[in-house]
Amino acid sequence: MAAPVQASRAGSVNSVGNSPTATPNNPNNNNKIIPGYPELDFRSGARIEELNKLIQEFSRHDQREYDDQRALEIHTAKDFIFSMLGLVQKLDQKLPVANEYLLLSGGVREGVVDMDLDELNVYARGTDFDLDFTLLVPALKLHDRNQPVTLDMRHSALCHSWLSLRLFDEGTINKWKDCCTVSIGMVLAEVQKKPQRGMPKVEKVEKNGTVISVILGVGSSRMLYDIVPVVSFKGWPAVAQSWLMENHFWDGKITEEEVISGFYLLPACSCSGRKENEWRLSFARSEVQLKKCISSSLMQAYQACKALIIKLLSRPKAISPYHLRSVMLWACDRLPANYLSQDDFSAHFLLGLIDDLQHCLVNKMCPNYFIPQCNMLEHLSEETAMLHARRLSSVRQDPAEHLRTAIEHAKAANRLTLDLQRHGSAASLPSPQSDPGDQQPDDRLAKKLQQLVTENPGKSISVFINPDDVTRPHFRIDDKFF
Repeated sequence: MAAPVQASRAGSVNSVGNSPTATPNNPNNNNKIIPGYPELDFRSGARIEELNKLIQEFSRHDQREYDDQRALEIHTAKDFIFSMLGLVQKLDQKLPVANEYLLLSGGVREGVVDMDLDELNVYARGTDFDLDFTLLVPALKLHDRNQPVTLDMRHSALCHSWLSLRLFDEGTINKWKDCCTVSIGMVLAEVQKKPQRGMPKVEKVEKNGTVISVILGVGSSRMLYDIVPVVSFKGWPAVAQSWLMENHFWDGKITEEEVISGFYLLPACSCSGRKENEWRLSFARSEVQLKKCISSSLMQAYQACKALIIKLLSRPKAISPYHLRSVMLWACDRLPANYLSQDDFSAHFLLGLIDDLQHCLVNKMCPNYFIPQCNMLEHLSEETAMLHARRLSSVRQDPAEHLRTAIEHAKAANRLTLDLQRHGSAASLPSPQSDPGDQQPDDRLAKKLQQLVTENPGKSISVFINPDDVTRPHFRIDDKFF
C-alpha cells in the first residue's frame, strides 16, 4: 500500500520504457527534490488523488441519497415484514411470544452475516431488487430460561457449536423438527387476499436452504429481505472471552457492555460438520456497534473493495465480504486511529484492504475477528487459494480500471431501477406532501419509522412484535423504547 504523501519526495520520478529498473540518462536528476509531484501507488502507478475521486464517485452511485418518497417506501416495507412475522407467530406458535429482531443493511448474498452461499439463488441489484436487508429472527431465546446454557463445542469446528434439545420439553422439540420452515408463504398469501391501500406487493418468496428470501414491491421500489432463523443469547460466549482481554480500536468509544450485549447461533455448519447438528456463532449484534467506530473514509474503501471482489472471487467459493470485513476490523486494531480517520486516505485504505486480503489467500489464513484461533480459510485447497490470489493481483495491478468498471455497474443498476420506477409510477404510494387525511395508518407508521431512523443514525434499532396485536410494533433504540 502506498504511504501517505509528504511535502516533497526525494529520488527520480521519471520512467524509461516499461522497465522498473530503468533510470534517466542525466545522472544529475537523481535525488532531485520535485515539490508538488502527484503521489503515486508504487505497485500500479495510479495516482492516489485519482483513486480517491473514483472511490468517492462509486460511493455516490452505490449509496444514493433517498428522497422522502423512497424513504417512505422503505419503511412501509419494514413495517409490513414485521407485521407479517407477528401473523406467522399467531399461525404456528413457533416463534417466541415476545421476540426481538435484528435488522441489518445488506443481504445474506452480500456477506452481511457469515453464511454459506451455495444454496442461495442469485439475485442482482437493479434487475431483481433496489435495496436489500437481512432480518435475524430468534426462533429460540435461550437467555429467557432460568438455567444456564452450556454450548457443546466438543464435536464442532472452531466458531461452531452443537445445540442440544434435551434441555427442552417434547413440545419444543417437535417445533424444531422443521425449525427453519416458517409459515411465511401461507401468511403472505392470506394477507394478499385482502390488500389495503399502500400495502407492498409480494413479488417473490423463496426458501433457499435455511434462508427465506422475500422481495416486496412498494410504490416504485423493490426491497429484498433475507429472513434468517437464529438462536439468540444474552452476554458473551466463553470461547471468545480471551478476545475481550486484548486492546481494541473501539476502546473508549463505546462501552464493553454495548459490544457484548448478545450473540447468535446461525443455521450454518462448517465444511466438515453435520448440517442437522451444527450451528455457527454470529456476533452480528456486536458488529453493528463496532461499525459506529469506523471512519467514513475507511467504510467507503470497504464498500468499494467489496464491489471489486464480490463477483471476481465468488467462484469457486472461497472468499466472501465477511472475510473482507474481518480484515478491515483487524486493520482497525493494528493501525493508529488518527491515520484511519483521515478523510482523504480512502485510496490508501482500499489498496491496503486488497493487499491484506491477498496476503490472507497466499497464506490460507484469515482469523475470525472475535475468535482469532478460528482460521476461516483453513478449508481452502492450495489451488483455490492461489487462483483467487492471482485474481486479486490483477485488481491490485490496475485498481483505477476496476473501480471504473464498478462505477459503471452501479450506474447501470441505478438506471435500471429508475426505468422500472418510471414504469411503475402509477402504483406508487401517495407523496408525503399530499393531504394527510388521505393517508392510511400504515403510511403514518412508516413516517414514524422514518423519523426514528433519521434521528438516531448509527444506533441499534430492534423491533418487538406482539402477536396478539400485529398493528402495534414496539421499537427499541439502544435502551429506549417507543
